[in-house]
Amino acid sequence: MNTSTISLAGNPNVGKSTLFNALTGMNQHTGNWAGKTVTNAVGEFKYKDCKFKLVDVPGTYSLRAVSAEEECARDFICFGHADASIVVCDATCLERNLNLVLQTIEVCPKTLVCINLLDEAKSKGIKIDIEKLENILKVPVAGITARTGKGIDEMCEKLYNMVNEQNPNTDVKTDFFKISYEEDIEKSLEKIIDILSGKLRYLNPRFTALKILENDEKTIHKIEEYEGMDILNIPDFSDINLNFENISDRITSSVINRAEEIASECTSIGNHAYRRDRILDNIITSRRFGIPLMILLLGMILWITIEGANVPSEILSGFLFGIGDKVSEFMLKSGAPEWLEGVLIQGIYKVLAWVVSVMLPPMAIFFPLFTLLEDFGYLPRVAFNLDRCFKCANACGKQSLTMCMGFGCNAVGVTGCRIIDSPRERLIAILTNNFVPCNGRFPTIISVITMFFVTSKGIKSSLYSSGILLLTILLGIMMTLIISKLLSLTLLKGIPSSFTLELPPYRKPQFSKVIVRSIFDRTIFVLGRACIVAIPSGLLIWILANIDINNISLLSYCADFFEPFGQFIGLDGVIVMAFILGFPANEIVVPIIIMTYLAEGSILEMSDLNQLRTLFVENGWDISTALCMLVFTLFHFPCSTTCLTIKKETGSMKWTAIAFLLPVLVGIVLCSIINFVFSIII
Repeated sequence: MNTSTISLAGNPNVGKSTLFNALTGMNQHTGNWAGKTVTNAVGEFKYKDCKFKLVDVPGTYSLRAVSAEEECARDFICFGHADASIVVCDATCLERNLNLVLQTIEVCPKTLVCINLLDEAKSKGIKIDIEKLENILKVPVAGITARTGKGIDEMCEKLYNMVNEQNPNTDVKTDFFKISYEEDIEKSLEKIIDILSGKLRYLNPRFTALKILENDEKTIHKIEEYEGMDILNIPDFSDINLNFENISDRITSSVINRAEEIASECTSIGNHAYRRDRILDNIITSRRFGIPLMILLLGMILWITIEGANVPSEILSGFLFGIGDKVSEFMLKSGAPEWLEGVLIQGIYKVLAWVVSVMLPPMAIFFPLFTLLEDFGYLPRVAFNLDRCFKCANACGKQSLTMCMGFGCNAVGVTGCRIIDSPRERLIAILTNNFVPCNGRFPTIISVITMFFVTSKGIKSSLYSSGILLLTILLGIMMTLIISKLLSLTLLKGIPSSFTLELPPYRKPQFSKVIVRSIFDRTIFVLGRACIVAIPSGLLIWILANIDINNISLLSYCADFFEPFGQFIGLDGVIVMAFILGFPANEIVVPIIIMTYLAEGSILEMSDLNQLRTLFVENGWDISTALCMLVFTLFHFPCSTTCLTIKKETGSMKWTAIAFLLPVLVGIVLCSIINFVFSIII
């Protein structure tokens, strides 16, 4: 009995492994997430008088591989000496899946297209015309529901007939489906195919010609190994134009456009919910409305966060500082040394109390709202909308997702950069993640905005504050793009890689899971880390504030030392010193400023912004200082946790130092310009 090797391919999450289990009987784990299969799983099954060895390759969206998993899948489909291929498609989103189908047919004419999840498609009112699709593609097409086994026998019959075709020249037949590319590309393809005619033993000449035209060096190297010949040194290639502009993008666009056309011809939709999703996508991901809607939604989230966090923050602050005062009174009455009470209460505890009171309420609002958008399916649309912007900056569209993660915590955003496959683009994302404000910087930014830029009261105040905060964040996003572009032109030269982004269906958020995930996985995690780094910071601040030389605290000496530099960038020495001492946790910058201005030896509770504004004005603050403070809060070095995360992710002190210096330099330049302009005006 002959054994035929069959590659089992498909996009992630289309039921490929479920079909593999159904055919081979192997107990392979099936999961509902992309990238589950990281190695080729092999199993065997028999049908009639044939034995099939089925190789389940990693899920991939394209044979134009941009990740290790996609390379693994491509290498086996193209160079694994498979006798045939099965490409599994999701019936609920045929358009996206056909991209891989069309590419696979080009390299492997013996391809069976398996349309899975027909039961889900039926529930959504989607109907696939299997016969029509088969006629268009000129390969066998089978419709199945792998989880129930429906249609698998018919699929096996079609696979059996395809593998056992009597035509001995099946591998080189010319009547398979072909994608029509632009005229100049087609002419070059024809010339290359003529040159390759008769020289290739295994591969389809058209597929090889495409790789040569795209100058896909990795794939060409694999082709040369597979065919045992030095393809690019064939002398006849010298007369062919191989220098097309944006050739890979043009070829990819042709494949995608043809996939859309075929899906449109073979798919009918009668479900209103599905049509509603399409209508929503046409608005949310459109060039005209996508980014404005995204900005509006971000503004709404910021407004809700500001409006909702004020009162809880004041209550929590009063409660925690009240406990501290009572414990302090108890310790002193019990005869505890004053220095011990100072270290534990005035130093460590009050820093922790400030961090918790200013961080917890905003995070408890912001993270659930952010998680709701994620659960609804909106965040991948954000990445889609910003992909063009990041591509213009020679970066990856996935960077928009890691940037969003940075709003909660820059350290989390840096870790999230692992989703970017290109090492160059991943490094750009890591180096620029600190250009968006994390949750630890929001309280300082909001306080400065409310004290110096908003004069109205009530709901107008929160609306104006959220509007200015939104502009501040947009400035951070703009600088992210600018610095990404500069890095890609200097230290990290290269062109942006293309990637396929799966837009999941819109889902009704599960509020209980959203609350649990946002509170335990995000809020408590970030808050706990901030508290850990705040403890030694509180101790250091107390020591500097309580050790005097000539009746002047070390804290004041430090402030005087940084005064000239502070004046140069529109701030003062106290503010500069506060940022430096706030390296462990951004949340303690403002309390250090308050403590130094008042020459007190402990963190003070000062939740009344009018009282705080008066203190700042008495110490030389004006609108210029406030604006420079706003900009430098947005653009300064990452906190200690983020720096450690960058070192861990890059494995290099060099890149950690660059990530530290980049935002500082931007902040210094911008603040210096603001200070210079105001000095001329005033």
